[in-house]
This record gives sequence, structure tokens and C-alpha cells, in this order.
Amino acid sequence: MDLFHIVSEDRIKKAYKDGEFDNLPGYGKPLPIDDLAGVPEELRMAYKLLKNAGYTEEEGHLRRELTTIEELIRKCDDPEEREGLRRKLNEKLLRFNQMMSKRGVKTNSSIFKNYEHKVQNKLK
Repeated sequence: MDLFHIVSEDRIKKAYKDGEFDNLPGYGKPLPIDDLAGVPEELRMAYKLLKNAGYTEEEGHLRRELTTIEELIRKCDDPEEREGLRRKLNEKLLRFNQMMSKRGVKTNSSIFKNYEHKVQNKLK
């Protein structure tokens, strides 16, 4: 152990004996359950960094769905099915862009902008 670790441990023990921690909020209560309890310990820091940066599990899931739908559109031969997939893609893009705009991230999606203009024109 280095000197700083020993000094800090001694100060914490002294403060505890003097009762300086008695009036802290949550004293004597169990710690809140960690939302990453099911994540392996070696991955927790990475998950916390992503969460603090604003990347959510829902966003990742939505990105995967968008990629899958785009791939299906490329491989689809049936025009009716392709149109249904495009509608589904537009809905997912709209939700994704709304999620990004709530976070303050600007998106350059021309599809979203065109769709937004179409909706605004229909509402007028």
C-alpha cells in the first residue's frame, strides 16, 4: 500500500468513529440495486460509459432494426412487400430521429426531413 492509501483509510476510520457519517442521506439504508447487476463485471464500465454518453439499449436495438429492414428492402423482389418495408423503415427512422432530437443530437436524415415536411403539409 502506498502512503496516500494509508492516510486516506485512517481519515475515513477517524471520521466514522467521530460520527461524521451519521447525518448523511441514506445512512443505514441498503444501497440501491445496480441496474447493471446482470452484466459481467469486466463489461460494466463500458456499459456505464455508454449510458453516461447517452447511448441507450433502445437506441442500439433501433439501429439494429433499421439495418435489418434496409437489408430486407435490398433483397426484396415483391413491390408490395418492399413498400410495406419502406413504411416500416420510415416509422423506425422517425422514432430514431425523435429519440436523437430529445438528446440534442442533430441528424442529417433527409428521409426524416421529407417525412416531417409531408406531415406538416397535411396538417395545414
